[in-house]
Amino acid sequence: MESTEALIDCQSVWKVFGDRSDEAIRAIAERDLTKQDILRQYNCVVGVSNASLQVRRGEIFCIMGLSGSGKSTLIRLLNRLIEPSLGRIMVKGRDIAALDAAELRQMRARHIGMVFQSVALLPQRTVLENAAFGLEVQGVPRDQRNRAAEAALAKVGLSDWKARFPAELSGGMQQRVGLARALTSDPEIILMDEPFSALDPLIRRQLQDEFRQLTKDLGKSAVFITHDLDEAIRIGDRIAIMKDGIIIQTGTAEEIVVNPADQYVADFVAGISRLHLIRAHSVMQPLVRWQGVTDGLPRCSPDADIDALIGLITSTGSDAVAVEEGGRLLGIVTIRDLLLGVRGETEARAA
Repeated sequence: MESTEALIDCQSVWKVFGDRSDEAIRAIAERDLTKQDILRQYNCVVGVSNASLQVRRGEIFCIMGLSGSGKSTLIRLLNRLIEPSLGRIMVKGRDIAALDAAELRQMRARHIGMVFQSVALLPQRTVLENAAFGLEVQGVPRDQRNRAAEAALAKVGLSDWKARFPAELSGGMQQRVGLARALTSDPEIILMDEPFSALDPLIRRQLQDEFRQLTKDLGKSAVFITHDLDEAIRIGDRIAIMKDGIIIQTGTAEEIVVNPADQYVADFVAGISRLHLIRAHSVMQPLVRWQGVTDGLPRCSPDADIDALIGLITSTGSDAVAVEEGGRLLGIVTIRDLLLGVRGETEARAA
């Protein structure tokens, strides 16, 4: 169950690459220079620019953007694979930049698992040995680490493959081993950097669904990097959209589609189907306009999607649907509201 507790709190974080990065950071603070200015004047690259986000306990948080947007740089900052140039990253209430080498290893080993696009399995080791490798590095006895690895492999459906070698597995199965390896140490946080992008579409969708269900069942928190908005919508509870190192907008998929922050985001979401994305609470009109005319209307919950609302209207022949929760009427959705919703709009935006 998702809560409001933040396991990761990223506060105004910058990452600038280059020999003159310190000068570039001062110039950004003093002169408000752009990414292009920094490249031209200091020969430095701004990978992440003033990024702030929170990842809540039990949440799958997707960070998406095109190549070069800074998303992979940002996820590497979250477990200090690279050092931030400026700002703070708090993980479980601790500033990871302040951890010494031993404390950082312990944080990564016990609290943060990571799965990359290239799962990098050891070819000479069995599936079980690969899944147990993280605990082996920590010095956990063989029997204990094998039990944990077997449990993780069972969770990803690979119990029957534990004695096989990576070369005998399909690409999707290898990604499952990578996920099992991350789960073996039972971390609270899982970082996923485009783990499914190289897979065939059908296998990719299957793994997306399996990953989301498994993460929710185990009560994990996850940061998932992707360049694919459909994938972010399918997996994420919330999404951050990045461009040129900047987080342009953060919100649920529905919030981003209904209220894009700028034209860049609007263009990004233009081709997304709204049928299963936008809910009744986003397109309904206030009840005050419809007092006394709701009798006989079909009812729906605030979370009913547009596809369900269309089904209600077509099956009942009604011109509208009443939205209610706990027996209390909240609003009305008309055919016009549905058509606007299919376009990703609301009455307020269309006016």
